[in-house]
Amino acid sequence: QVQLMESGGGSVRPGGSLTLSCKTSGWTLNHYVMAWFRQPPGKDREGVTAIDSDGRTRYADSVKGRFTISRDEGKNSLYLRMNSLKPEDTGVYYCAVDSRWWFLPSYESRAYDFGYWGQGTHVNVSS
Repeated sequence: QVQLMESGGGSVRPGGSLTLSCKTSGWTLNHYVMAWFRQPPGKDREGVTAIDSDGRTRYADSVKGRFTISRDEGKNSLYLRMNSLKPEDTGVYYCAVDSRWWFLPSYESRAYDFGYWGQGTHVNVSS
């Protein structure tokens, strides 16, 4: 059974930083895509960034230059380093994984296609 669990969320002032982690278990895939999505209060889920099994990445325009996605296959973990946080980054952050690695270029429009999801971790950016 595939399981994903996010951690690292919290409250931070604008300009601050956070690192989210997503620990995965129960799956071994040679090819995959892993992604971070977020759901701002009162809004729909949106793609933040994604990475495939070859290390290729995609970022939403709103986070380019501020967020960095990475993975540690030995630890079965996905990370999201968030710098220069803004109030509009507030929301519930979810990690997701799917074997359909070709999702990478279009991951932002596939929020409801990914097969496995974590429960989410809250990020609040406010002064």
